[in-house]
Amino acid sequence: MDEVGAIIVVIVVIIVIIFVIVTLFRAIRIVPQARAGVVERLGRYHKTLLPGLNLLVPYVDRLRPLIDLREQVVSFPPQPVITEDNLVVSIDTVIYFQVTDARAATYEIANYLAAVEQLTTTTLRNVVGGLNLEEVLTSRDNINSQLRIVLDEATGKWGIRVGRVELKSIDPPASIKDSMEQQMRAERNRRAAILTAEGTKQSEILNAEGFKQAAILKAEGDKQAAVLRAEGEAKAIDTVFTAIHEGKPDDLLLAYQYLQTLPLIANGQANKVWMIPAELTKALEGFSSAFGAKLPGAGAPAAPPAE
Repeated sequence: MDEVGAIIVVIVVIIVIIFVIVTLFRAIRIVPQARAGVVERLGRYHKTLLPGLNLLVPYVDRLRPLIDLREQVVSFPPQPVITEDNLVVSIDTVIYFQVTDARAATYEIANYLAAVEQLTTTTLRNVVGGLNLEEVLTSRDNINSQLRIVLDEATGKWGIRVGRVELKSIDPPASIKDSMEQQMRAERNRRAAILTAEGTKQSEILNAEGFKQAAILKAEGDKQAAVLRAEGEAKAIDTVFTAIHEGKPDDLLLAYQYLQTLPLIANGQANKVWMIPAELTKALEGFSSAFGAKLPGAGAPAAPPAE
């Protein structure tokens, strides 16, 4: 009997030790940083545990799952949305939100993540439904701001703050994509044609300006060359006549120069018939008389021929 009693005592002591350990484990709670825990006492909200060491009343207080207080990023799957011009586009969104009140996020909404997703979908359809396709594609910032304002107002009572809402992609129907690509291709071709025409215009203008400047410079050069040539000829003529007048030429020199000039007159290729001027006889007579006067015995009369 003593052995049985000792075994019972050992078992009771072990049970008490286990009970104390379990009680201490349930009484002491360590909450990590950026987390919050909601404590219920006898089924009712009691308090919110802050990061650090916290003590609870065992078997009376119950700690609900910890809530992450950091900003969270959630990407929702693409949602079909009808625009004002009755086109169905697929839009997927990304939401940045943060839990600011653990109590409200626990008791004011059953599943705040699913609620945010559904609210985003309905709000997106309301906003995009008042815009046509072109406005949807070019007004992302406007749509983002409207979604953020509506979501922030609606989720405020849930203890959630929506920081940003971004439209990750907007996918129009395939037929609309083809039409948009054709339109963009036509617009690019039009711009390329305009740029080519502008380049050709500028090139022709520059070429015309170059030709104009070249013609002006050539005319100026011809003018200056003609002036210089005329001045040179005038000076040459003046020099020649001055030299002639100063040298006082006689008839012999003039006749000699006249004879040298005659071959130059007849040297033209267009001259078929060469007319001998009447002055040639006088020139020859003067030239022969001048040379004959200087020969020895040139002035004696010739002997009559023998009969």
